[in-house]
Amino acid sequence: MGGVQGGLNYMKIGFDAKRAFFNKSGLGNYSRDTISILSDFFPMNEYILYSPKPSKSILFRKVPNISVRGPLKFFHKVIPSYWRTYGLVEQIVGDKIQLFHGLSNELPVGIENTSIPSIVTIHDIIFMRYPQLYKSIDRKIYEKKSKYAAKRASRIIAVSQQTKDDLVKFFGIPQEKIEVVYQGCHPIFWENVDEFRKAEIIMKYLIPDKYILYVGTIEERKNLLNILKAIQHGKISLPLVVIGRQTGYLKKVINYIDRFKIKNVYFLHDVPNEDLPAIYQKAALFVYPSLFEGFGIPILEALTSKTPVITTRGGCFFEAGGKSSLYVDPENVDELAKSITSVLEDETLRNNMIIDGFVHAQQFKRDKIASNILAVYDKVI
Repeated sequence: MGGVQGGLNYMKIGFDAKRAFFNKSGLGNYSRDTISILSDFFPMNEYILYSPKPSKSILFRKVPNISVRGPLKFFHKVIPSYWRTYGLVEQIVGDKIQLFHGLSNELPVGIENTSIPSIVTIHDIIFMRYPQLYKSIDRKIYEKKSKYAAKRASRIIAVSQQTKDDLVKFFGIPQEKIEVVYQGCHPIFWENVDEFRKAEIIMKYLIPDKYILYVGTIEERKNLLNILKAIQHGKISLPLVVIGRQTGYLKKVINYIDRFKIKNVYFLHDVPNEDLPAIYQKAALFVYPSLFEGFGIPILEALTSKTPVITTRGGCFFEAGGKSSLYVDPENVDELAKSITSVLEDETLRNNMIIDGFVHAQQFKRDKIASNILAVYDKVI
């Protein structure tokens, strides 16, 4: 069992695996990683993945203890979103599932009326804290689904103390019902990339040899614009590499770049996971001044890549970043500029951030996460 102790002798566990099959980042990464580490470290269990369209999805590795199930009835095949919400309970009861885990803020309607214990992972409820960042209809849907799952679940996994606190504050969930289990990052980020591979990646994406890095959706909450303002304000000459899915917020970013004639900003699109470790490891600094997160996986990806991190003061960010990352007010451009400059110019500070950050990241290794998840499963059985 890879050195992991404890856990059940055998269990048949079902997962809402839509995100594992259809989301390339974020919730998809969490879902795939959770399923992967459980199947690796607790191979005695059977893992059933319920996906609305199993044949049309991200490829999922095939191992003996993982199987995939889709809708069985014609109506559910035609409208798989209805099956996932309203038709799935009948199927998991028929499959004699002993525990069901909703990996992405949702549970199928009616699961509380069965004898099957359920767990839901809640990543964040940012839509409650910052409703102005969401369309009204989207916010109402997110709130309805998350609140339903949180109220009906036998137990909740929150990915950070911040998310746990928000569940108590906004949904009135009892603290004792919520377990904080940190998420990890993909194991490829723990591997040292050789110099030849790094040079190959630099050439592939036509980016400079040294740069500041940002990884995350290009949206208002993630605050990319203030990185550019800090670079402009602090007269920082080092190039900026940006990786992330684009939204309408990109127009604001491009307008600022054009207005101030900022050069050396590189936008990379559709970067596969296997290329990211080299890009992180070549970066001089990772900057992530997001206004709010449930956890902040890119912070952890940077720390495991031995890249120093500047991120946001408060919230969940200290949980992810540890004592030696630098924390700033994400709205204070001057403070952000000074922090970037200090990391780039102070070699001692930079080295301490790298060493301490990598030590901090050890608590997010796969074996520890697997044990922590199984401990929650044990509590509901």
